[in-house]
Amino acid sequence: METSKTSLLTIEDAVRGYLTTVREARSIHTTHAYTAAMKSFLRVLAEHWITTQSPVSELTEDGLAWMLSYLKIYSSSTERLYTQAVKGFYSYLAAEKLAPVNLPRLELFIRNRSRRPGQRMPQFPRDEIETVLEYAYGLSFQLSDNIDERLRAMRDRAFLLTLADTGLRVHEACDLRRGDIDWNEGRGMIIGKGNRQAIIRFSSRCLRALKEYLAQRAPLDGASGRPLPSLPLFARHDKGAGKKVKPITTTTGRNLVSERVRQALGDEAVGRITPHSFRHYFVTTVLRASGNLKLAQELARHASIQVTQNYAHLSDDELDKGYHDIFEGKA
Repeated sequence: METSKTSLLTIEDAVRGYLTTVREARSIHTTHAYTAAMKSFLRVLAEHWITTQSPVSELTEDGLAWMLSYLKIYSSSTERLYTQAVKGFYSYLAAEKLAPVNLPRLELFIRNRSRRPGQRMPQFPRDEIETVLEYAYGLSFQLSDNIDERLRAMRDRAFLLTLADTGLRVHEACDLRRGDIDWNEGRGMIIGKGNRQAIIRFSSRCLRALKEYLAQRAPLDGASGRPLPSLPLFARHDKGAGKKVKPITTTTGRNLVSERVRQALGDEAVGRITPHSFRHYFVTTVLRASGNLKLAQELARHASIQVTQNYAHLSDDELDKGYHDIFEGKA
């Protein structure tokens, strides 16, 4: 009876079941990424005449091999993420006994066919980021008579400073609520990567910008009828939000960074500086000031110190100065 049910199960059914388990166990961001990976996987199967309505019991490890070949057109980071998602799907099939999966063969495919990218140091335009932050300071002096424009300017200044001075990932910043911050201690509690609870620190300039923004927002928050701690720290201020206090999305967070980068540096800088560039800036600032890898690892919430070590490099200007300081007197 069990065999009969399994034989009737389609690949589409299995994918739906797998993504349900991902949704229940992983973050919403991982779920979105895995969903995108499985859509790509289904397209790859379709290219080999295997449709979503094919019996899942007939699926073999060849599907992963085809996927690995297909992923060569993507970046190495996307390749690793999508490979992990599809590998998880095959593991799910094996655990649920939905298909006769040869897991050792699966691992062999991944080991032999995945790229092995060399280690690269994070690159980002530090000076340009500081120019954007200087521009952000000036937003408070360019306030419009339009209340929504004024709130967006105050919000965007506080958002950029938050990214730069906390090391938060963009989705973490967008998810913050007012009640997540201890204003007296200058600290906040978040649920970070891997659903791990973590403490973050806020600089004085960041807290000041946040307080000025929330002071401007006070009438809107007060009229919401909701407890202040439950309200988003960064809210939408557009026609779609109306008088409601709605949190900004990750897409909004990325868009406001792009817009302020464009205003501060010009169109050519858009895409060169992203929200994650501010995280690079944060880690490097800690290392430049302290030289303490462990401190930078803890503040950035890196799971491995090897990740932090990628940032422990000097700029060309610093290397030039150090070289000339040492050898100038030997001529």
